[in-house]
Amino acid sequence: MTSEDRDPDEGSRSSRVRGRRLPVWQEAILLLGIALVLAILVKALFVQAFYIPSASMEPGLVKNDRILVEKPSYWFGGPERGDVVVFKDPGGWLPPGEPPSALARALAKVGLFPTEGHLVKRVIGVAGDVIRCCDEQGRLMVNGQPLDEEDYAVLDGADCYGPMPRGSASCDWRVGPVPHGRVFVMGDNRSNSADSSRHACLGAPIGTACDEDPYVDVDDVVGKVFVLAWPVDRFGFLHRPATFDDVPDAS
Repeated sequence: MTSEDRDPDEGSRSSRVRGRRLPVWQEAILLLGIALVLAILVKALFVQAFYIPSASMEPGLVKNDRILVEKPSYWFGGPERGDVVVFKDPGGWLPPGEPPSALARALAKVGLFPTEGHLVKRVIGVAGDVIRCCDEQGRLMVNGQPLDEEDYAVLDGADCYGPMPRGSASCDWRVGPVPHGRVFVMGDNRSNSADSSRHACLGAPIGTACDEDPYVDVDDVVGKVFVLAWPVDRFGFLHRPATFDDVPDAS
């Protein structure tokens, strides 16, 4: 068929089809909707933003630092010793604070604002582990293996890496075996952390009733901290300390 044989209306119809576009405001709404859906999926499945709520993870993570938590590592397994994890407040671990604004809550749902109601600690023991404080050098022991923690933990005047924030600063205590599906966590700022050791009531006076649970449910763990994102001058990736590689499995 020659050009003379073509339907004269064919070109005009194809031009109209190519030129049929949504109004700009509709395109903007569509793109915004797609972006929100992607943000929700990313937050739900892969990466979520949080902030450090206290000084309990100093010196590595400082109050109000922004961090990123990745979730795929725990799709087929639980937290490992040495991981820095974010987990939901088990109940009463966080002090009361001002409720977030409606805008902050809305942004948090799509991962655009650091989520509240969570804590950040380091996993010291997993299911079956026995944690003791401490050896003659003041080091925590997991399943009998001492941990060399001076590269990331601070004592702040304490005599060992397991001082009790409540009652006394005893360096002679034992917990475990850690129950199945639970973890024992501690802050790196050992003298200033309301962590598992604090809720184990290990420093409470003898005879004091204590019904607190020192362990965290694995199901409440959101994920593993892998990036310190803000401030920019301290940006970096977090890695599991090598000292935990030497800890034997629970017997």
